[in-house]
Amino acid sequence: MKSLRRATIADLPRAIELLFDSHVGAGFDREDGPTGFAVPFVASYADRLFRTHIAAPRMLCLALDLDGQAQGVLMAAAYEHRFGPVWLASETVWWIDPAHRGGSAAPRMLDAYEAWARQLGCKFAGMAGMGDDPLVAKLYLRRGYRVAERHFLKVL
Repeated sequence: MKSLRRATIADLPRAIELLFDSHVGAGFDREDGPTGFAVPFVASYADRLFRTHIAAPRMLCLALDLDGQAQGVLMAAAYEHRFGPVWLASETVWWIDPAHRGGSAAPRMLDAYEAWARQLGCKFAGMAGMGDDPLVAKLYLRRGYRVAERHFLKVL
């Protein structure tokens, strides 16, 4: 049975593996990937990212647990918008091991993220999709997310 829980420091080794898989899955491991951007994966940065998200009071790290092992993570942060007194939550990374996708795991993770954001007084919750992934876009739109802005990057 897949359960959802807050990640703990015991999840660190597996979380780093999942973050690496997310990095590769997004295509950041090579310039000819779907994004066209290569960004090095550095385990110590992933370690720091994970530790920050499990410890900081306005950060979240959820673990999709299967038999005591994390098979997915959703990390997010809540912050006050720079332009006005509105709090919003923003996903940092969301990855479910492909072998454990499907069923209710993704909606349950989003439900927990949104509940956490509401509890902190956030007016908005944001999610990102890498590249042109129509399945992720359909999921977000079905859940009431709307396209808010598009970002463009240029290699310098």
